[in-house]
Amino acid sequence: KVIVINFVEYLKGVVASEMPVEFNIEALKAQGVTARTYLLYRLKKYPDGHPDHLGAPLCTSTHCQVWNSKESLIASHSEEWYENSWGKIEEAVNSTKGQILVYEGKIIEPLFHSTSGGRTENSEDVFSTSVPYLRSVESPYESDAPRLHASVKISVDEFIKKLKSSYVNLDISKNNLSEKIKLGEVSEGGKIKTIYVDGTEITGREIRTIFNLNSTNFSFIQSGNEIEIVTTGYGHGVGMSQWGAEGMAGKGYGYLDILKHYFTNIDIAKIK
Repeated sequence: KVIVINFVEYLKGVVASEMPVEFNIEALKAQGVTARTYLLYRLKKYPDGHPDHLGAPLCTSTHCQVWNSKESLIASHSEEWYENSWGKIEEAVNSTKGQILVYEGKIIEPLFHSTSGGRTENSEDVFSTSVPYLRSVESPYESDAPRLHASVKISVDEFIKKLKSSYVNLDISKNNLSEKIKLGEVSEGGKIKTIYVDGTEITGREIRTIFNLNSTNFSFIQSGNEIEIVTTGYGHGVGMSQWGAEGMAGKGYGYLDILKHYFTNIDIAKIK
């Protein structure tokens, strides 16, 4: 359904839904400015609503940015959570009032993700378009991120079955698998753009989808009848790393430092 909501209350709901409230206030402020910018970007781009969203300019899922009402946030946490945390959320939004991110005077699309794995991605390495403010940058302070490293184990038979469900003509078996998989192109951010399986080019994004992986920074380790898929990072890797922002805040960087690090050559503008 489509609802109408107060601008500021919406931003508070996004910050509380998209970033752990336990994060440093400077990281939360960075998320607040990002949320405000993203909202205005969508409103400007889709003034008559987005066709996928029942005529609304944006949705409340990860497709756009996650939003929950204050009531649902309290219900999913506790009254104590509200008493201890909501003031921090309000500070993140209110202390950055009116601030948005612009590039050459135009409002940006400020993409963000959970954990880059050490370096963010150039936009064209993940999506189709090169965007001047979405450049690959170092993200060195992510060591506390819970999904920085992950692995899943799968039988060789299941691995082959999943690949063949999408690529039926692959001539692969347990005996020839290791020689049939070749690394293709790797992005500046260290994520896999393409691999070759039995000579067929498959994008890293397709592999991520097929095996439900945390990111496209992955490797395969075969041991007997089992394959371990090891991943680094979580999310698409473009724009601001939320755990990187938290790490920078913990090192004493302010929210403007964080935003200017992850969004190349942007400026801060103020709206009324």
